[in-house]
Amino acid sequence: LPSPSGLTHESHKKDVEQVYLRCSEGAIEWMYPTGALIVNLRPNTSPASYKHLTVCIKPFKNSAGANIYLEKTGELKLLVRDGDRSPSKVYCFGYEQGGLFVEATPQQDISRKITGFQYELMNKGIASDLHTVSAPCRPCSDTEVLLAVCTSDFVIRGSIQDVTNTAEEQESTIHVGVNKLYRQKSKVFQLMGENGNWRGQIKTLLECGVKPGDGDFLFTGRMHFGEARLGCAPRFKDFQRMYKEAKDKGLNPCEIGPD
Repeated sequence: LPSPSGLTHESHKKDVEQVYLRCSEGAIEWMYPTGALIVNLRPNTSPASYKHLTVCIKPFKNSAGANIYLEKTGELKLLVRDGDRSPSKVYCFGYEQGGLFVEATPQQDISRKITGFQYELMNKGIASDLHTVSAPCRPCSDTEVLLAVCTSDFVIRGSIQDVTNTAEEQESTIHVGVNKLYRQKSKVFQLMGENGNWRGQIKTLLECGVKPGDGDFLFTGRMHFGEARLGCAPRFKDFQRMYKEAKDKGLNPCEIGPD
């Protein structure tokens, strides 16, 4: 049946368009999908560095109308099935594993369908930090904490004001009161209210069982699809001990001034 837009899937079913993306992060939005899209990620870096890259995609909440495949030399591997409602789910793969092939599914009415997703290209080491399969909730070692202080997108001293859990997304949101801001790449932590208190939110896995508690922590982590994701978060007094011991031995990887 014709859709209100006057298009039918059948008349366009063989159309295949190529899209070339040069940015390291962004989004694709495909309105009224028919046929297929080949998405070529071509970042403005040396091709020699491609093998060190991980690609992550995060479908829009209401994305519909197409399947998303990983394609290499004509072979397709289904990544996201049309209609899969997995809020906040992120799909990652090595850059060398192939490109993205987005194929519209047959629709009686395509006028209300929009397929879309965010994408990020990152170094494999950073990606493994975000998606630690073996033990995502385990405490960090002293060495890992000190390295996280040097390499994280945000480093703050703060307290847990509240924690809200979202079972549907299997995530917890930590509402943090900031006592000292050492670094942030994005303005996730901002001055709030008349008192000028710094506040922000950090996401982590529900299974980690984070709860509100007394005392200060050193929160570190990465920005991922516009959200702060928790990395290492020792109690602040433990971080001070680690930092002092490393500094006394000349082993601290970077200066931060933990007082």
